Amino acid sequence: MTTLKTTNFAGTAWVRKFADRLLAECNDQGEHPWVMERWAYVPGMQLMALAQAGEQLDRPEYMAFAKQHMDTFVQEDGRIRTYRLEEYNLDQINQGKNLFALHGATGEPRYAEAAHLLAAQLVSQPRTSEGGFWHKKVYPFQMWLDGLYMASPFLAEYGKTFDRPDLIDEALHQLLLIERRTRDPRTGLLYHGWDESKEQEWADSSTGLSSHFWSRAMGWYAMAVVDVLDHVPVTHRQRGTVVGIFQRMMGALVRVQDADSGLWHQVLDQGGRKGNYLEASGSCMFVYAMAKGLRLGYLEANFTEPMRRGYTGILRHLVTEDEQGIHLNRICHGAGLSIDRNGSYDYYISEAVVSDTPMGVAPLMLAVLEVERVQ
Repeated sequence: MTTLKTTNFAGTAWVRKFADRLLAECNDQGEHPWVMERWAYVPGMQLMALAQAGEQLDRPEYMAFAKQHMDTFVQEDGRIRTYRLEEYNLDQINQGKNLFALHGATGEPRYAEAAHLLAAQLVSQPRTSEGGFWHKKVYPFQMWLDGLYMASPFLAEYGKTFDRPDLIDEALHQLLLIERRTRDPRTGLLYHGWDESKEQEWADSSTGLSSHFWSRAMGWYAMAVVDVLDHVPVTHRQRGTVVGIFQRMMGALVRVQDADSGLWHQVLDQGGRKGNYLEASGSCMFVYAMAKGLRLGYLEANFTEPMRRGYTGILRHLVTEDEQGIHLNRICHGAGLSIDRNGSYDYYISEAVVSDTPMGVAPLMLAVLEVERVQ
């Protein structure tokens, strides 16, 4: 097995290898590949990365693949197979981000109807006393950083596409509220979750906050902020505030970036602690957000070097190639907050560490494409 080097491997060729493998794997699985099993945030993100790769690299087969698999869910009348609005689950919004490009490219009404259905969920989503979206109906009064990526970019793009400026306002409100509620003033990092009711086992009894800064949770939020800004008018009264908190957050992340590898740890501020490890998905998300922030002028030039160190670190330490193909390693399989997921340090480092899952590969592809654009 060989580790890839930035000096001899083009980023776009790297993305093509991952994309081509995805197409081959799904074709090999026959009629029921994993991306078709249910409407969900992980396959939705992988399809979004694939479609973006198709557009940026002029590979129409990638966009056709994404459309084919979206069409297995979106019915002619706009109903979505396996989706239930009444679950009020923010995770189920993420795959809907693919609807806007499909509607723009084809003009088919079913994509707009499906987007209207998902927007209807968000309009009636259960909320905290300050209007913050519950992460799910089954997680009452809880806001998680994860949910901001799932819902806010969709809501902002929906508001722009269908002339609903009030929903752009709502997307920004969600971003600003959770940042205010979860930000640690000492480190500038954001805690994974907040329970307004302070009832959950993982929540501090006085603040309602979870205990640690999970890399991928902050990665979700960083991507959410930079993606929402794509759809916010430059004249919006809160745009500058959101850009400001994005730069402040990126500064906090640079301070905990590993000096040797350029990557980020599973528990961000515990780099030297036993059991902690350099984690792939969060590192890819941070590189994506930083590169996009640089390209669009949200970040100053002093962030260029940390972004490049992160990108180089991904190639040198996380991506390998062997006779089976190309691999992304050290991906946290998943983490959350619940009775059996108490948000402790030991919990975060105990979750399975895997390779090649879309939870890491999709952010990787998005990061590479964005770095290619900024360079």
